[in-house]
Amino acid sequence: MIALIKAVHLATLAIWCAGLVALPVVMQIYGRASKVHTQAGFAEFRLLTHRAYTVVITPAAVVTITAGSLLFVLEGLRDPWMLAKLLTVVGMVLIHAWLGHLISLTGEGAGRYRIPPPMPALIGALTFMALTLWLVLAKPDLAPLAQQFPDWLLQPRGRELPSDLVPI
Repeated sequence: MIALIKAVHLATLAIWCAGLVALPVVMQIYGRASKVHTQAGFAEFRLLTHRAYTVVITPAAVVTITAGSLLFVLEGLRDPWMLAKLLTVVGMVLIHAWLGHLISLTGEGAGRYRIPPPMPALIGALTFMALTLWLVLAKPDLAPLAQQFPDWLLQPRGRELPSDLVPI
């Protein structure tokens, strides 16, 4: 069962990462071409980016995170390197959301909106991917780093959540 979940996690992670690399490149090169200023070119660009984001990349991200969360729980990983890896995944999710925002803005502008350069998203995505890969493969001992946090961050406070934050 664990092996199957890992296989699904790795396969969808590869699709998600490929999308986080390809989408900024497509938006940079194809989105700035003069062809996009025609109605047909804009419709083609909009369909390509929207469908890639909503039909391929986002479902791959959801399945990746779901399978990774299952692995996190089933294997009981609580090491500091794993928590650092989760932070790098949060970075990838933020870049994913920003790319979706850019795609949404291009669709709302109907060809008149000039998107900001998406290349910082590519640099950020590659950085977070490399950090994630390094953390998973090296599994560095981050316990000394974690001990540098102040005591109030390391100890439970012994208080209940405020009632307005409890969903049930």
